[in-house]
Amino acid sequence: MKLQRTGRVAVAALAVVAALGMSACGSGDKHSSSKAKTTTAAAATSSSYPAVPTVAQLNQELSQTLDPSVPSSQKVQYLEDGATALQKDPEMINKLITAYKQNNAKISVTSVSYLGGPTLTANANFSVNGGQNNVATVPFVAQDGKWKLQKQWACSGLQNLNQTSPACS
Repeated sequence: MKLQRTGRVAVAALAVVAALGMSACGSGDKHSSSKAKTTTAAAATSSSYPAVPTVAQLNQELSQTLDPSVPSSQKVQYLEDGATALQKDPEMINKLITAYKQNNAKISVTSVSYLGGPTLTANANFSVNGGQNNVATVPFVAQDGKWKLQKQWACSGLQNLNQTSPACS
């Protein structure tokens, strides 16, 4: 039973971080640290989708997102239909932040892949309560000129925490 709970917490912890800030803004630096990522960024840009973010950009945004001094109203820009979600549930982001902190979650984006069309993914290592690193694939969709965390993925994270949100209905 404890293993099952730990698994749910691990998934939820990643959702916490992702929902709060792993945006892939298209307005940042379009250069990448690897040849493969540069190619994918060029492909996204030429297709009129936002540029593919770098690992460093996502990790920086992640750090800012987990900063308690940043208001939720700024963090929702990173979630698909985030403004609507905040209107439906002003506490959604706070629920996720609380769960992240309570479970001593750690996360680090390791790669970003453009899948074509309005979709990309970020791979991340994460751990809960000092445990072993796990890898998760986090989906993003293009919306309003930015890459935003897929709302359904964030809502699944809340569900794994046995929480609900009116923003997920």
